[in-house]
Amino acid sequence: MVKMGTVWDRTAEFLSDNLAAILPIALLAFFVPASIEGNFEAAMTGASAGFKALLYGIQFAFALVSMWGGLAITAMALDIASERSAANIATRRFLPALIVSLVIFAAACVLVLPIPGVLAASGYDMAALARGETAGLSKQMAGFIVVYSLALVLFGFWIAARLMVTTPVVVRENRMLSAIGQSWSLTRGAALRIVGVVFLYAIVSWVAGLAAKTVFGSIFTLAAGNDGEGVNLASVMTSIVVAAVQSAFMVIPPAFTAKLYLALTAQAGFRYGEAAA
Repeated sequence: MVKMGTVWDRTAEFLSDNLAAILPIALLAFFVPASIEGNFEAAMTGASAGFKALLYGIQFAFALVSMWGGLAITAMALDIASERSAANIATRRFLPALIVSLVIFAAACVLVLPIPGVLAASGYDMAALARGETAGLSKQMAGFIVVYSLALVLFGFWIAARLMVTTPVVVRENRMLSAIGQSWSLTRGAALRIVGVVFLYAIVSWVAGLAAKTVFGSIFTLAAGNDGEGVNLASVMTSIVVAAVQSAFMVIPPAFTAKLYLALTAQAGFRYGEAAA
């Protein structure tokens, strides 16, 4: 049985031993995008539709850069690459990883479709709901949305656990869509333990980010003043601090999933060089 505590210890050991190699990747792929993107919400205030579309496009580009960084750290944590070769592996496996991510995202969207489907079938104004208006939801409809959303969140955590090592499979075994099935097979029997780790990580990272934004945001607002809506010195300084905190947490998932993959494959008796392509 794979012990999550052991996987965490190996993850921490990898991060501490390879900090110098991970830092440039984290700065490029996580910190810089997050520090810039943190000002987008304020920049969109009163902006034109074209400018908002541009910012959304930049956000998507930043997400791709962050994915590349995660692949590079995954390759290093799998012990198959040095700092230099990790970048090459991340570039080579980027497209397969992107396709797999899009397929998983599309499947997640399908699971959400029953909510708008039921609302539309019941005659509710979807345009009004999209604008954030309640549109006079009945108690029964509101109850359905709450119950279904809660069930979807719980189910989502379980699915995330079963697909946790999809990226390491893509990187290590040179798979693409078959990586989904391989991850599903490897995580059989370990899903609940993985869910606990994922939930704990989500809570801790969210609290840390919120605390950084609240505390430092208040300090910088008092020190630099608030020039009203939009981007200002206080918001820029706050986004930099929050980005630093987020970056520290963003290096953990790729390293952890790689070490989890190694533990699961060792448990399954796989020989890494003989996995099917």
